[in-house]
Amino acid sequence: MNKSIEPQLLTALLQLDETVKTIATAQPKPSLLPLFARIDELTAQLPHDADPTLLHYLHKKSYEKARLFLQGRETENQAGNCRHV
Repeated sequence: MNKSIEPQLLTALLQLDETVKTIATAQPKPSLLPLFARIDELTAQLPHDADPTLLHYLHKKSYEKARLFLQGRETENQAGNCRHV
């Protein structure tokens, strides 16, 4: 896996998580679109031989699972509808 993309991806996922947590009280409401665009941009830069689990999470837009995976907390992920953790 491209080690220079991984930390950037984790940073973007953490930023998304923090921004989502503030939406209920934030005025004006923050736009999540730039964060989604950044995550998509970084995902596209990952090599095709990147970890298939990480790629699965990112392509399915399972950003919390991707964040936990990158933080080494994969055991906290629950199985989804696709039967994939």
